[in-house]
Amino acid sequence: MRELTPRIALELIAHEGIVTEAYKDSVGVWTWSVGITDASGHKVFPRYKDKPQPLEHCIGVYLWLLREKYLPPVLAAFGKHDPSEAELGAALSFHWNTGAIARASWIGRFVKGDVDGARKSMLDWARPKELLARRRKEQALFFDGQWSEEGTALVYGVAKPSYKPVRGKRVEVRALVEGLFADAPAPAPVAVAEKKTWFDRLFE
Repeated sequence: MRELTPRIALELIAHEGIVTEAYKDSVGVWTWSVGITDASGHKVFPRYKDKPQPLEHCIGVYLWLLREKYLPPVLAAFGKHDPSEAELGAALSFHWNTGAIARASWIGRFVKGDVDGARKSMLDWARPKELLARRRKEQALFFDGQWSEEGTALVYGVAKPSYKPVRGKRVEVRALVEGLFADAPAPAPVAVAEKKTWFDRLFE
């Protein structure tokens, strides 16, 4: 599999949660949606400061970045290996969190056939220790096909004036994610639709 799927997108959301307005992460970086920062290429600050967005927009931007910016280097890391949905989902989750798929030894070991070595070395990226639980879930998904997502997301609020995230409520997002996939533009060339999709609205 070499394409993004709703299940993969939901797996990452389950790890990250969603914050509908800009907040400061643990090191003071302005962040929004499913862990998106200015470094992604999508401007977060001041665009979303004190401006909560609909979940459709939060997830729409996340899907765009996942497909356009994160999927290509992950596929490149797999080389000639055609990943399963679980393998692709785990590798994307790892890269979204670390940005390090191109230099992670575990993926190189895997494509060379050293599955046991790859399984072990994935946990080399479990620092700080708070990341261990996530690495173990990615490990279980990649090597054992065990998914974590249940179609829901923790949607966080933002405390002010600190702009730190505070846990809000668990929200069902499966239908929304699947609907955004159905609404996504087809590969070019395509006819211009009269009705704007979430993809069109990303650039307004």
